[in-house]
Amino acid sequence: MERSANITRTTKETDISLSLNLDGSGKTNIQTGIGFLDHMLTLMAFWAKFDLELQCKGDIHIDFHHSLEDIGLCLGMAFHKALLQENNANGIERIGFAKIPMDEALTEICLDISGRSWLEWKNDEILPPIIAGDEKDVWREFYKAFVSTAKMNLHIQFHYGKNGHHLLESVAKGVGKALQKAITITGTQATSTKGSLDL
Repeated sequence: MERSANITRTTKETDISLSLNLDGSGKTNIQTGIGFLDHMLTLMAFWAKFDLELQCKGDIHIDFHHSLEDIGLCLGMAFHKALLQENNANGIERIGFAKIPMDEALTEICLDISGRSWLEWKNDEILPPIIAGDEKDVWREFYKAFVSTAKMNLHIQFHYGKNGHHLLESVAKGVGKALQKAITITGTQATSTKGSLDL
């Protein structure tokens, strides 16, 4: 059975429709109105081998904050819902990691699908203040929203780099690669000495 989920969410700030298949091949159809976000989500899905369809109409005439945050929430919801469809996530590797270069930039990603939401966002002072037309902090808020509903620990560390696009692209690829490792099913038991995951 494919691990998949559909999420819709409508507020005064955003209208989102999202379909996620964790056992896909990396196919995407993403339209958020923010080209750079479409690019980052496409990269993440490709490296995770997720099939992702996403449409968002947001108040981007104000800024990108609401759209990135709400898409992060919906993506995390879909991830969590899809993951639990197969044996309550029993047998998954649970932990994933990646260290990704992108030209002059290098970032490191470690994550744990533990049931506990936490984001560590380290060394972001090396990011340019403005990336693709908005403040760099919207990207921290995107990943913070994602982990809050996906119920995972996610550690993102920027080692070095100068170009904001390259730095965030290496993060997107790394998160995708780490997620692909973490959701791989290699057994039948919960990957925890407690005997169950708190998902």
